[in-house]
This record gives sequence, structure tokens and C-alpha cells, in this order.
Amino acid sequence: MKRRLTVGMLGVLVLLPCLAAGAEAGGASLTGVEIGLNTLWVLLAAFLVFFMQAGFGMVEAGFIRAKNACNILTKNFLDFCIACLSFWAIGYALMFGASKAGLIGSSGFFLNGVEPVTNGVPTYAFWLFQAAFCGAAATIVAGAMAERMKFEAYLAYTVIISGLVYPIIGHWVWGGGWLSRLGFMDFAGSTVVHATGGFAALVGAALLGPRIGKFNRDGSANAVPGHNIPLASLGVFILWFGWFGFNPGSSLSGLAAGLNSRVALNTNLSACAGTVSAMVVVWVFYGKPDLSMAMNGALAGLVAITAPCAYVSVGAAALIGAVAGGIIVAGVALLDRVGIDDPVGAVPVHGLNGLWGTLAIGLFGQKALLGGNAAGLFYGGGLRLLGVQALGVAACVGFVLLTMGAAFVVIDKLIGLRVRESEELRGLDIGEHGMESYSGFQIFVTK
Repeated sequence: MKRRLTVGMLGVLVLLPCLAAGAEAGGASLTGVEIGLNTLWVLLAAFLVFFMQAGFGMVEAGFIRAKNACNILTKNFLDFCIACLSFWAIGYALMFGASKAGLIGSSGFFLNGVEPVTNGVPTYAFWLFQAAFCGAAATIVAGAMAERMKFEAYLAYTVIISGLVYPIIGHWVWGGGWLSRLGFMDFAGSTVVHATGGFAALVGAALLGPRIGKFNRDGSANAVPGHNIPLASLGVFILWFGWFGFNPGSSLSGLAAGLNSRVALNTNLSACAGTVSAMVVVWVFYGKPDLSMAMNGALAGLVAITAPCAYVSVGAAALIGAVAGGIIVAGVALLDRVGIDDPVGAVPVHGLNGLWGTLAIGLFGQKALLGGNAAGLFYGGGLRLLGVQALGVAACVGFVLLTMGAAFVVIDKLIGLRVRESEELRGLDIGEHGMESYSGFQIFVTK
């Protein structure tokens, strides 16, 4: 009896938001209930994507040295706040505002004049979900430029990517822009979110230069171990958990049971395949089953499946994740070879695998799942969809490299990108924030 009562109470709690939405719509109609369920779904997804900020913070803090952990966590806190404010002021308007040419939106600044309902949910709920995505794109760069970037320079970068660069690319793909009109597909953001952040990280890390001691005079790379692998491991699990809001939430519908289930399953299998693949590859080529590489393999699989999760079969999802795991190992080795220092592997995880996942739609996309678009190459659709996907990623990556390269150069001239050598050696926690992540571990000798 008590069990039935508890279940009944839970059911009432779940239905209350639906009934409230129906009342606002003029009665508990079916449309009102649908809006209520969709709103609940989107808000829960937004909360999960927001929680991914904690995952990013834990991964980045764990993969760097203790003397810089406070600095990287401060950047994670502030980039989300600045991203939300920038997205509210101008980003949302540029991304989802009215546009004739399909290049940039021009209405809805500060959310003024927006329609009350967007894509079947209240616009405020839709905005919150999209703002969480914007924050995720911004925070990717923190890890790649960790341990040597000025805090004020990072804040300036965050305003630019979240207020201008990310929303413009988002408009092209999700805001009715020119790429969406061509048939470019990116369900949850392998290109829009991850490749945007990943290639901004690439150009930033290249201009910033490597950490002191990362590379020898002959160009060979030295390992700079992170200070807390358990913390990084926790961060990966948080990100993995949050991705179940990131991908299924992009349906914007709590009623799309079949779609949401397939997206969630594909997301999980790709992550698992990426983990195993990266572990096997690094074990074969380097002799040890490296946990840090396996964790990045999970993230690589998650990034890669973000674009095609709604358009491919379960088997294809596992294969996409397995390839992503190999890409992460090869990508880390490639960056070391060309002399680019990426302490957490953000460029291969988000940049390279963002491209791979988006192109994978053109290979594995199934016609029945693509909403009328041509199928992928391996399903008899020829090269058309793959060509559109390739054009899309080339345009987006080119735009990011151009705009963020110019932005970092300007920031360097006005503020300076890099801290002083003495500050880098001592640690950014003390130099930038006047505090330590682990107080009492430094020994000061007084005369």
C-alpha cells in the first residue's frame, strides 16, 4: 500500500508541470500537456549540460599540475557566467534571430521581442538549453591553453567566442542559416560545439606556445603528468553522465521515445567503444594501458557520436566510437610532433573527433533517419551528403581559425596572452589569484 502511494505521489509530481503548462495554454489540452512534457525534458537536459561544467573542471584540473588547479577552475566558473551573459545580450540573437541571407541573425538582442514558444517549448527554456551549449564550447579552450595563459586574456577570449563566433556558426547550422539550407546535418553539435571549441583551442595553443619544459631542443616532447588522475576520472564520468542531456536533449521533445532511446544508446556505445579502442591502441604502441588515454578515448567517442547519434544504427555508433579512440591517440602524438602543447588533449578530443563525427553522417547516415536527406555513402546514397558535410566542416573550421586567430592576436597586443616566466614556474594559482588549491604544501624559507 505504501509503495503504491509513493508511486502515485511521484506521478503527480511529474504531471504537475504538464498540467500547469496546459492551464497557461487555456486548459489541460493535449497540446498543453505536450508542451509541459517537452519543457520538462528540455530543462532536465539543460541542467545535465550545465553539470558538465563540473566535469570539464575536474578533468582539466586533474590533468594539470597542482600549482595551477585553482586557476583552471576559476576559468571554468567564469567562462560559463560570461558565456551566459554574452549569449543573453547578443549571442542568441545572432544565432536564432531573423536572417534573409542565412549568414547571421539580427533580432532578439537581450531576448527582447522573442516569441514566447520556440520549437515546441517556452523560449526561456530553449534559451537555457542553448546557453549551456554555448558555455560548453567556450570552456574547451581552457584545457588546451592551461598553465600559461593570463586570466584576463582568457576572459576576453570568452566574450568573443560566446558572443560572436559560436553563435554565428550556430546560426549557419541550427538557426536556419545557409548550411542548414544545403542539408548539412549536426544533431547535437560535433561541429557547432566541439569542433568550434577544439579548433579555437588549436589556434590559441599554437600562438601561446608550449609550457616551459614541455619540449626539448631537438623537438622531442616530455611528459608533464597531471597531479590528480582520480579527480580527472571523476570528471570524465560526470561528462559522460551529462552527455545524456547533451545528445538526447537535442530532440527538444520528451515525447520522442524512440528517437531519445536510440540517441542515448548510440551515445553510450560510442563512448564505450572509444574507451576500449584508445586503451588497445596505446597499449599496443606504447606498451602500457594508459588510463588518461582511455579516459580521453571515452570523451572522443562521445564527441564523435554527438552529430550522428540520431541518424545512424547502433552498430555504426560503436564503429564511430572505435575510430574516435584511435584518432585521439594519433592526434596526441601528432601535436607532440609538431610542437603544440595541449595539456588535456582538447584539440584531438573535440577538434579532430568533432570533424570525424560530422563526416561520419555522410558515411553511415540511414535515409529513414535523415528526414528526407540522401543516405550516407555506405548506405547507397553516393557522395552528395558526404560532400555537404565536408563543405560544412571546412567552412566552420575555416571561420573559427580565421576569427579566433585574429582575436588571439589582438588580445595578445592589448593584454598579453602569456604570464611571465617566473609566474609560470611558481604557478598561476599564486601569481594570478593569490591562493593555493592545496594550502600548506609550499615551504617558504624566511631569512
